[in-house]
Amino acid sequence: MLQDSFGRRFYYLRLSITDVCNFRCQYCLPDGYQGEAQQFLSLNEIDTLVNAFAQMGTSKIRITGGEPTLRRDIVDVVASCAQTEGISKVAMTTHAGKLASLATPLAQAGLKQVNISLDSLEPAQFALLSGQDKLNAVLDGVESALVEGMNVKVNAVLLRPWADSQLRDFTAWLKDMPVTVRFIELMETGQHKTFFKSHHVSAEPHLAALKAQGWQPLPRGKDAGPAIELAHPDYVGRIGFIMPYSSDFCNSCNRLRITALGKLHLCLFSEQGLDLRESLQSGNVQAVKDFVGASLADKKVSHYLQEGITGITKNLSMLGG
Repeated sequence: MLQDSFGRRFYYLRLSITDVCNFRCQYCLPDGYQGEAQQFLSLNEIDTLVNAFAQMGTSKIRITGGEPTLRRDIVDVVASCAQTEGISKVAMTTHAGKLASLATPLAQAGLKQVNISLDSLEPAQFALLSGQDKLNAVLDGVESALVEGMNVKVNAVLLRPWADSQLRDFTAWLKDMPVTVRFIELMETGQHKTFFKSHHVSAEPHLAALKAQGWQPLPRGKDAGPAIELAHPDYVGRIGFIMPYSSDFCNSCNRLRITALGKLHLCLFSEQGLDLRESLQSGNVQAVKDFVGASLADKKVSHYLQEGITGITKNLSMLGG
């Protein structure tokens, strides 16, 4: 079992398969993708990586980007992860612009959960925040994933001055919509410090208000992400909050990250990536296991976001959040 020097165990791998994205979200890639053509992890390298992590006790793989559905082999990537012995859950984070047409083959390949980035249910506001007038396509993706029996979670970044309307609209939507909406506090990244200062809003008062309205916290699974999730007897859906600036946020860390270029990141805001590409290209599962196990000794106790330290992370598309 992968374990760091603070006793935290790692059941959960976030695997980026591309850093390319065709949306232009204001808090991530407001000017669009500016990267150069690169050789992202191949299917064989992904297979080596996932086998190594499975043998070290990882049970959940989340496929991220950029936007993972932009890879032509996305269904094969999901199938490779799902068929790996020891992996019990394959999830994916997506903007869902292409999900309506991909939901069936992805479900057949073994995708169990999809997290959909959706910051507003109001068309004009959605277009403003995402840089794309594709709200209907995204909502079609939500419906298609539900039809296929996937566990659907919606990620909405809380932003000033829209936070109150975001909470109001999504809460009303959850009356009859069987999804979990997680409100995420905006995180500071290297390229967006000014945007952070003008748009960050704390989730704490919103969480307190919902509890006062009868929303009850739910138990957290060992392979779950960092969200505090709540349920209400009068609502079909659930609400979650991801609050990276809370004092105890890193205590329950259970995930590691691999970039689309094969670098291990011990934290979303680490100072550097640790290069695994040579071992992945050679198919050496044991070398990957040895490297990752030894690297965990350097994992820090906190991401230090509270101190304004953002590490190497210029934008969230680099590592998939």
